Order: sequence, then structure tokens, then C-alpha cells
Amino acid sequence: MTTSIIVFIKNPRLGHVKTRLAKDVGDEMALSIYLQLTSHTNKVLAAIPDVDRCVYYSEFIDDADDWDSDIFIKGLQSEGDLGDRIKKAFQEVLIKTDRAIIIGSDCAQLSAKHIQQAIDALDDNNVVIGPSLDGGYYLLGMDSNYQFLFEDVAWSTESVFEETKSKALDQGLKVVEIQTLSDIDYIEDWEKYGLK
Repeated sequence: MTTSIIVFIKNPRLGHVKTRLAKDVGDEMALSIYLQLTSHTNKVLAAIPDVDRCVYYSEFIDDADDWDSDIFIKGLQSEGDLGDRIKKAFQEVLIKTDRAIIIGSDCAQLSAKHIQQAIDALDDNNVVIGPSLDGGYYLLGMDSNYQFLFEDVAWSTESVFEETKSKALDQGLKVVEIQTLSDIDYIEDWEKYGLK
């Protein structure tokens, strides 16, 4: 079984990343924290053996950054809302691999153990979800292209995880949850769950 791990990142520009966090700490500190988070995510993904690692940029593909082209397959996020972009990314990678997992780039608690657990869960389940404390998810994996999971979802709300899980269960899919972690959206998140 082949597996692709997808990560969405924003091109790191001052004033364009971690905007909710920036209201608390300013644009420069928000950018610094974002770069720490993406560096952490990069190292976590590089440590996962036997997978295709796909990094999708928000604005343009940067061939000169820390996402080494020898390790990461680089792509560009599509147009549309978050659901449209996730749907398109899964569509692209599931042509080439048996199953795929998407993660964000703003979870300081994420480790290779969580991703490996998700990979293993897809041996016996259709969908694996890593819930986040804010009601969303930091990880979603699928053993097939279940496009309906990304349609009519109230993105960036506290109901995203429950909506997604319900959609999967309603279609008779086998769903497993892994550990709940925290995204870094506000200064309190960084102080409590940030990189040490």
C-alpha cells in the first residue's frame, strides 16, 4: 500500500500568515512563529519512511526554500475555499497512491508518531481524523477519494470535526480518531502548546 502525506502551507509573507495570532503579537512575531511551525512540520514529515511527501503552497511554488525538492513533491493549492483546495489535492495524489493523509502546518504538538498512527489506522479503516481542540482537525486521512467530506462544511468553525465525522459515518465508512491536539491560532495556544 502506498501513502501520500499532504501538507498545506502559506508562502511566508509578513502580514499574510497567522493573522489571528498577529492581532496579539504583531506581524513580525506571527511570521517568526509561523516559520518555526513550518520548520517543525518539515522535520516531522521528513522522518516518515516510505511515503510520498507533498507540500502545497498557497501562492507560488518556492524551489529555493527549506522544503527540499529531493524529499518533497511540490504543488500549488487550487482556487476556492479550504474544502475546494483540500478536495483537489486529494484528487491529485490519490491518482498515484492508495491512500492519502493531509495535515496542516500549525500544530506544534504533531509528531511522526501521530502520522504513523494514522497510516496504520488506514489498514483497517476508511477514514482517520486527528481532532484539534478548536473543533477542527489537524489531520485527515482516507483510503479512497471521498470528495463529499469537503462539501457543505462550515470551515473555520468549531463544528468542522463533528461535521466531517458525521458525513463519513452516514455513508457507512469506518472512522477512527487519533489523539486530539491543539492548533496555534492565538497567543494562549502558543504559550501553552508551542514549541519549547
